[in-house]
This record gives sequence, C-alpha cells and structure tokens, in this order.
Amino acid sequence: MDTESMIRDVVSGVLVVDKPVGMTSHQVVQIIRRGTGIRRAGHTGTLDPRASGVLVVLIGPSVRLSEWVSASDKRYMATIRLGSSTDTYDAEGRTTTTSPWEEITEEDFEQILQKFVGEIEQVPPPYSAVRVKGKRAYDLARQGKEVDLKPRKINVYSLELLEWAPPEVVVDVHCSSGTYVRSLAHDIGKELGCGAHLVGLRRTQSGRFTLRDAVPLRRLEEAFRKGEWYRYLLPAADALSEWPMIELDPDEVELVRHGHRIKPKDLELSDGEMVRALTEQGDLVAVMTYIAETDELQPKKVFFAS
Repeated sequence: MDTESMIRDVVSGVLVVDKPVGMTSHQVVQIIRRGTGIRRAGHTGTLDPRASGVLVVLIGPSVRLSEWVSASDKRYMATIRLGSSTDTYDAEGRTTTTSPWEEITEEDFEQILQKFVGEIEQVPPPYSAVRVKGKRAYDLARQGKEVDLKPRKINVYSLELLEWAPPEVVVDVHCSSGTYVRSLAHDIGKELGCGAHLVGLRRTQSGRFTLRDAVPLRRLEEAFRKGEWYRYLLPAADALSEWPMIELDPDEVELVRHGHRIKPKDLELSDGEMVRALTEQGDLVAVMTYIAETDELQPKKVFFAS
C-alpha cells in the first residue's frame, strides 16, 4: 500500500459543503468520494435538488457519528408563494388550488406563522422519500396511488418573517431534524385560506455548522484537482461541539480504546448524557455516555485507533 493510500485510510473529519441548486445530496457525496479517494463518506441530512445550502458530509471513520449529527436542528431561508397550492407542495408540482391572496396583510401572515411554532404534528408531502409499506411515497404518488402518510411530531423553534413582498414571502425557519419545509409552506397556505407552496429553499445551518463554515462545491472541486482539499476538512469532534468535552491523558486513552469506563473528572452531567472524549492533541477518541449510578463514563463508540 502506498503512503497516500495509508493516509487516506486514516483520514476522518467533516466537509461542510454549500450545495448548489440542481444537484442531489447523493451526487455531492459521490463527487467528494471521487475527489478524496475515500469511499467511506456520507451526508447527514438530505437537501432536495431544488434546495441549496449547508450539507454536512462525514468522511472516513467519522461517518459513525451520523446518527447524532443527522439528528441536529436545522435552519432554512424559505421562499413561499401565496395564492396557489401544488400536489408536491413546491414549484415543481401541478397546481391543485388557486385563491386570492391580496386581502392578507403582513400582520395576518405573522399571526398565522406563530400557530406553527412549538411541537406540532406534520404530515410529510406525498412526493417525499418516506416509506409506505416498503415503498417510497413519491413512487406511489407518481403511479397515481393514494398515499396515506401518518403525521409526525416535529419541533419548530422559531418562524421569522424576513421579507414581505406578496405573493412571495421569505421566512427564516429554525426547526428539528425531519421537518419538511414544503409541508410547512402548504399548511401555512391552508391556514391562511389562500393556499401556498415553496418556491425556494436555502439551508443556512445544520447543527453547529452555518453557511460561514461551508465551502462552495465548485471551490471544493478545484481543491480536489490541486490536491488542497485537506484545508477544508474540519475535525470530527467539531460535529458534536455542542456536547460536553473531556480531555484524556495517554493512560485514559488506552483505557477508553479498550472499552473501559473512566471518571468524568470535574464535569457536571445528567444520567445518559453524551460526552466527547478527546486526546490532549484534540483528536476524537470516543463518544461516551454518563452512568449516574456509578459516576462513570462508558465508551459508546471508539474512534481513535493509533
């Protein structure tokens, strides 16, 4: 095995990409796999082809963090058009209803928005990747079959009107993972009585990563060609930077690597709380769980192998 291959085998971290419109999240991952030469890569939350913005891609062993990174909150800038609904809840679909919107005031709209803040039940769009009896909802919808999707509990932390230029309005959406902004637009339109659908979507934040952390895909592709892409690779531990952190000395690193529990030192934790364990050099050693009964940290996933 050559040196470059050996280096690639141990590379682990995060690439935060500003995904362009017109490309699937999977296509972005494929470009990253080719550019890095690392097969083990995966995104942590699909962005529709029509949407742009923050796409977090985990590289190498850090893909094992996906279950936690994928579950992080998201933030979007959503452009909604009032006056018509579509069967896909966005501009790609067939118009199903049209109604006048001219009587709706900015105050009316802001009042309706607040009805969707908090823990709410949301039905995913018929044209979505949700599985119904083993089949994707969008496949059934395209076949003209009735799609019976069950409502899901989601959290909408805030909805803020950024721009009022009806029939188009721009809203900042801060929500839990699994929220369909298309459904939100559709439901807001229904509540207003004039119908609405999503015409533009930009993810501005995913977990702790914002557009400020994101590299445009074309710039990343250029870095692949020049062999400079490593400068955009963020440490795996950054993906969980909202979690408490414990720094391990070399002896503790050995203990954790072999699955042993350690004391949480001066951390104040609640039972079951997750913690990042790092080396003194800042490398992610493990994800650990606090066991209150014994006042110990139990390794849940170990990453540091050298």
